[in-house]
Amino acid sequence: MPVLRIPTPLRAYTDGKSEVNVSGSNISDALMDLTTQYPAIKPHLFNEAGDLRPFVNLFVGENNIKDLQGVNTPIQDGEKIMLIPSIAGGCRCEGEARKNLPAKGEQYGTS
Repeated sequence: MPVLRIPTPLRAYTDGKSEVNVSGSNISDALMDLTTQYPAIKPHLFNEAGDLRPFVNLFVGENNIKDLQGVNTPIQDGEKIMLIPSIAGGCRCEGEARKNLPAKGEQYGTS
């Protein structure tokens, strides 16, 4: 069976498991099996239309499925699939920390 590696932020939806055995011949099948086993994870991976959310990255080995065949990427028994959510963020800095940042609309390092 392929093994899907679950990132820490999503383990709350897989009973704390860091790896889940999934079945299927491609990524789509594997994700369907994952969401059948753990329905609570589904809204974190798919939007209301049923499409994979853009910030969800899946790798088969070292290859991003976006560079392969997307969710139709074939998988084999024993293959490792890594689920990696994109991380976004910023800094809401106040006081002293804010002094070193450019003003809104200015580029960093241009002054």
